[in-house]
Amino acid sequence: MERYQLGRSKVTVPRIGMGCWAFGGGEYWGEQSQKDVDEVVSAALSAGINFFDTAEMYNNGESEVSLGKALKGRREKAVICTKISPSNCRNVREHLLASMERLQTDYIDIYMMHWPINTLAVKHFTDSSSVLADMPTIQETCDQLKALKKEGLIRAVGISNFGVKQMEEFCGTGLQADVNEMPYNIVSRAIEAGIVPCSEKLGISIIGSMGLQQGLLAGIYKDISQIPSHQAHSRHFADFRGQGTSRHGEAGAEREMAEVLKVLERISADMGIPMAQLSLAWIFSKPFMKSVLVGSRNVAQLESNIQATNVVLPKEVEAEIDRISLPVLEKLGNNPDYYENSASSRIF
Repeated sequence: MERYQLGRSKVTVPRIGMGCWAFGGGEYWGEQSQKDVDEVVSAALSAGINFFDTAEMYNNGESEVSLGKALKGRREKAVICTKISPSNCRNVREHLLASMERLQTDYIDIYMMHWPINTLAVKHFTDSSSVLADMPTIQETCDQLKALKKEGLIRAVGISNFGVKQMEEFCGTGLQADVNEMPYNIVSRAIEAGIVPCSEKLGISIIGSMGLQQGLLAGIYKDISQIPSHQAHSRHFADFRGQGTSRHGEAGAEREMAEVLKVLERISADMGIPMAQLSLAWIFSKPFMKSVLVGSRNVAQLESNIQATNVVLPKEVEAEIDRISLPVLEKLGNNPDYYENSASSRIF
């Protein structure tokens, strides 16, 4: 599988990366057997997919533990990305070493700041007044990351969910960010207007998360009302849809998304491919996207996702999907924080 260099680093990744949020199981995704994780990781490596993305917060560290078990004895074959929460950036070394222990590794290929350091982002991870009062500056955080990279504990430094101003501030510290992980899919196109050109200017590669919008763009649900409430709490959906888990207070873009799904269903039927493959192929058609993270709960899902890399999307189909998804973009705007109210974004 073709590989792509991330930023100015020596780290390369394949077109598809393994999103490991569900590994280890937990309240959000439900049960996840280690046996299935082991089989998925083995199948991915055999297919040339060696990029695994996790975070210290995913299932309270159990995602890292599960991935570490699955990679035991073959760590050198993998590119591991994990992330530190903004509430923990006062002591980066402590949290990096804890992640390394859970992952059973003595280095991390890509270590990311999971969110920018600002009060709203930190509050998402903690209610501690002492943590909020003792937030480090971006310079202090980057100085720690720079030292850890110099020691060889980190191969490349990344950021996640950083906007234009935040990327510029990060790079102004003297530390190069090689990659920015951002949500991107047919109904989540906010990064196109400002973040993509800024990333290109700063030499920061983009990898995409939520490629299938947590199953919505895979054709799993016949109707938007079928989506579990804890997966319907983004601004895409009416606030009530989250049944208490939403915090954006907005009307959503459900009517516009229903039109998109209707057209995607028709196109996928015409092309004779699953909707998930069509949705991923559309992302692959965007030259600014280096890799797309996709969750695969079992080998069958993984194999289907891999097939998307072989789909050649006709230009007229790409253009039609661009057109029919534009009303969703116009409704949600160019703010890629899909969980907070547009007026109080953590990303700017």
